[in-house]
Amino acid sequence: MTNLVQIDGNSLQYSDVLALAQGCKKAVFPETAREKVELARETVLGIIERGETAYGINTGFGSLSKVSINADNLQDLQSNLIRSHACGLGEDMHPEDVLAMMVIRANSLAKGHSGVRPLVIDLLLACIHSGIAPQIPRIGSLGASGDLAPLAHLAMGLMGEGDGYIRSTSTQHGESLSGWRKTQMSAALKMSGLEPLQLQAKEGLSLINGTTQMCAWLSRALDEFDHLLLAADTALALSVEALNGSHAPFDARIHEARNQPGQIKMSQRLRNLLDGGSIQPAHTDCDKVQDSYSLRCSPQVHGPAHEALGDVLNTLQIELNSATDNPLIFPNPENPGPHEVVSGGNFHGQVLGLSADRLSMIAHELATISERRTNQLLDPSWSGLSAYLAKNSGLESGLMIVQYVAAAAIAEMHVLGNPAILSNVPVSNNKEDHVSMGATACYKLIQQNANLSRVIACELICAVEALRYNENQPSDILTKATEWVSDRVPELTGDRSMGHEIQRLSDDLLSGQLSTLMRESLDVL
Repeated sequence: MTNLVQIDGNSLQYSDVLALAQGCKKAVFPETAREKVELARETVLGIIERGETAYGINTGFGSLSKVSINADNLQDLQSNLIRSHACGLGEDMHPEDVLAMMVIRANSLAKGHSGVRPLVIDLLLACIHSGIAPQIPRIGSLGASGDLAPLAHLAMGLMGEGDGYIRSTSTQHGESLSGWRKTQMSAALKMSGLEPLQLQAKEGLSLINGTTQMCAWLSRALDEFDHLLLAADTALALSVEALNGSHAPFDARIHEARNQPGQIKMSQRLRNLLDGGSIQPAHTDCDKVQDSYSLRCSPQVHGPAHEALGDVLNTLQIELNSATDNPLIFPNPENPGPHEVVSGGNFHGQVLGLSADRLSMIAHELATISERRTNQLLDPSWSGLSAYLAKNSGLESGLMIVQYVAAAAIAEMHVLGNPAILSNVPVSNNKEDHVSMGATACYKLIQQNANLSRVIACELICAVEALRYNENQPSDILTKATEWVSDRVPELTGDRSMGHEIQRLSDDLLSGQLSTLMRESLDVL
């Protein structure tokens, strides 16, 4: 796999975004894309030189679009735009999320419809390679007119103004954030031999108009969700075995009879996970007739998550390689004029907000069905084991409160599961009268993932503890999963505080450690 990523406006993958933000790959701005960018820039310059009027080039912005700006003031127009729009609120975005934004913005500009100079893209990529991330407050985007406030903070950093973070192993000077050092952007640029950006016509608007923050958060969220979906399926398979559940609900014939693609895919994964163990044959003749819905209907609940993940990944892939600012430049050298500058609404994040809200609701459902299985594992009437899997029930509470904290996490997920896109606040004197709240939806999905990882961690702990009482063994791949969990959460020999163990397991699920192990062990997962 190559460590070079082409920033050409057409081929960027979300995995490349994350790898570049983490400093694991390098970006290349190819000559073919550079030529397109230069052609669009010449179009902008031609309009200015001919004294023509075009929105975003020599007019005011938003509801001030009818105000014409003198050519002598075009640089001030762009700088004023950035400074006035950089008024975000809340805690700082993580520097890696900011670097992801810079990758996505560079790729959108490289498509050749924004009218910036190539050096703007060069500076973005240089900052990414140097690990320089402008400080961006999290709150400020409405998900239409793009992510204006967050991107304005990004652009202001490129101008050498405000604070930022630089990737560093040292935390001796200034404030630190887990390997990042906070400093002035002017100093960060100087340390890397970079010159602050002097904005020219159209460049400020091109930098702040787009779905960039939404895409950065959604890239991270989808990576996490993909890990958690495999973790949820693995936890389910372990619970099936720990509860001596039937494998019949995963029979391919059942799911082909309904023909829902996500359900078919998920049931295949479960068959791959369960195949080969000795637990199922050992209780073939037991008196159970049917399992509860949290086991028996799991393909019908987990299945839509598989389908939605594929759909949203496709949506994100398209968006990462789209021109999302406004207006857009469509060069026509044979017939130049302001008609080459076309106003539209590609900055509107509805498609991203809908996608993120869909996954937020699905994450909630994955958590609620997981918690129900956790409940069964701790209930003697279902598990056939001691209450709460305690070694001495009554004297000891065992894993009783593990279910409580899972339920508490679900309470937060219930609130966060409400769609962000249902909130519309018109702005800019009602010129921008419908917004998507897509940034809120995408960040909310990150929060949902964090809580989902905690709920799944609770199920894994309980399932593995229950399996310790079973004289038979699950499949080889599930045995590897139990060993992975046991390395982080030792056998319960008596009551102990488990909060830190749950959180450590949750963090490792979120970062993909379990899903990597499972995929290495079974390619078809």
